Amino acid sequence: MLYRTLKRLIERGQTEGLEEKIDVFYAAGKLTDEEYDELIRMLHGGE
Repeated sequence: MLYRTLKRLIERGQTEGLEEKIDVFYAAGKLTDEEYDELIRMLHGGE
């Protein structure tokens, strides 16, 4: 659920401050390694 919400925010271009939030969710164990990697790639235009 969290992953899909973050992905949707990136797709909509609502990325201000999002990388830091993704880092916090990852550190707290709320995202898997694969989810984290994909979200960061999307943020940096990799997909």
